[in-house]
Parts: sequence; C-alpha cells; structure tokens
Amino acid sequence: MSRAEHRDTTDGGAAAAVAAVPRAVGAGGAPSRLWTSGLFRSELLTTFRRWRTLALLAVLAAVPVLVGIAVRIETGDGSSAGGGPGGGGGGGEGPAFIAQITNNGLFLVFTALAVTLPFFLPMAVGVVAGDAIAGEAHGGTLRYLLVAPAGRTRLLLTKYATVLTFCLVATLVVAASALAVGALLFPLGEVTTISGTRIGFGEGLLRALLIALAVAASLIGIAALGLFVSTLTNSGIAAMATTVGLLITVQILDQIPQLDALHPYFFSHYWLSFADLMREPVYWDDLQRNLGLQALYAAVFGSAAWARFTSRDITA
Repeated sequence: MSRAEHRDTTDGGAAAAVAAVPRAVGAGGAPSRLWTSGLFRSELLTTFRRWRTLALLAVLAAVPVLVGIAVRIETGDGSSAGGGPGGGGGGGEGPAFIAQITNNGLFLVFTALAVTLPFFLPMAVGVVAGDAIAGEAHGGTLRYLLVAPAGRTRLLLTKYATVLTFCLVATLVVAASALAVGALLFPLGEVTTISGTRIGFGEGLLRALLIALAVAASLIGIAALGLFVSTLTNSGIAAMATTVGLLITVQILDQIPQLDALHPYFFSHYWLSFADLMREPVYWDDLQRNLGLQALYAAVFGSAAWARFTSRDITA
C-alpha cells in the first residue's frame, strides 16, 4: 500500500472515531463504553477494508486450494498422499494429516492449518500488529485519535483487540477455505483420529473448530510482540519487517538442538500441539502449556507496549 493510500484509509478511520466523540462522552467528559465500542468498530472497519489486509486474507485462503489441488493431482491414480495407507500420526505432527486427505476431505482443514501456522498466519498477524501504532504515527493520524478522550491505554487495548480479531478471522478463513476445497475434491465421512479410533463427521467438524480456535490462540504472543515493536518506531514498514524478522529468528532458534533448554520458552514451540485435539482421549498437557506461554508473552510484551506508548511523545 502506498503512503497516500494508507493516509486516506487511516484518516477515514481516525475521522470516524473522532466524530463519534460528542455522542460517546458523558456529561462529566469521561470516556464511556459507547466510545470504546465505537472506537473498536472504527478500528475493525479501518483494518479489514485495507487492501493489504484483504490481500493477506486472500493469500491465506489460497493455501488450502493449492494444497488440495496438489494432493488431488498426486493421488489421481488412487494412491495415498504422503506415503503409506491410513497416513498415521508421525508422532502427532500436523503435516502428517496430509496422508488422510484422500480418505476424508476434512483432514485438509488440519493440514492447511499445520502448513500456514509456522509462517503464513503469524507473518500476516505480524504485518497487522506491526502497523497498528507505527502506521498511525507515520500517517499522522495517531495524534488525532488521542485528541478524543479515549486515553492511550484504551486506544492500545483497542488496537490489540483488533489484532486478536484478525488472528481469529485469518484462522477461520484458512479453515473455511480448506473445508470447502476438501468437500469439493475429496469424500467426507467418519474421521479416524491419530489414536486410531473413529469418530462421527459431526464430532470431526467440532474438533476442526476447536483446532482453529487453538491455532488462533497460538497467535496471541506474536500479536503482543508485534504491537510492542509498533510502539518503538514511527515507520510501519520497519515495525512489520522487525516483527517478521523476529518470527523467523525464533523459529530458527527453536530448531537448534544446542538450545534445547530454551525451546519451551519460545512462543512458537507448542504451536503444533493442536494435533493433540485429534487424539482419543485428547492430550491436554501441551495445549495448556501453549496457552500459558501465549498468555505470558501477551502479559510481558503487552505491559512493555503500554509502558512505551503511555510515555511516548506523539508530537515528535
């Protein structure tokens, strides 16, 4: 997106938010819940009508299409994708789901989430989070937003809520696209879990929804990190590049055996624990560790973002 396009988009969002102030402020001049909801709606509209955001969602939706077509072409002779019959679990690793796609299109949902989670989904979140504050500062609209009686804390929380909403929407876009492609190209029916038991298609859909929610929750940490980086600079591009760079660095460090003692503290370490939702019974240990780790990152980097943003000179 060009600087002019960004300024037009953010100016519109800022103007809409500021215009809502007289209706949202009570007699004492204190911000009301109406102002908060109005600001949140304005942020959502501003974020999801940007061409950059729509392009990111389009790319994410295209990944399941490409995976589904590739598997369909590879298995056109009736063979099973990924090797042996039945697919197996590969120790519960997400990509092992690809061996089951030809038997049940629902497995394309699990495969697509496993494929996009290591890079595509967090990269998209990093772009949106990195631009949240820095983009407003670069476009000159941050000071307009703070003219309204929302306060910096409330504005920062609204920005973070918007990024988290994007996390959920982006994940559901991948899942919905994968489900549609899977139903179109492959049969649907009972689902074989990693443990070898069979569950009904309805329960399989419920597991797919739970997996999508677990994947969205896995992005909470990178969202908080990106928001913190966004408070450090007035350049949206620099904030986005730094966030994506940190994402890649952490993923590389998580693969170095010599750093094994540090791996459980990397925000990406338990990302593929969502595969445990496809066990019977469900293994909750790594899922709980993942949620706890994401909450820790959100608390640490959220606090750092608040400390930086509330003391920042926005007139500079």
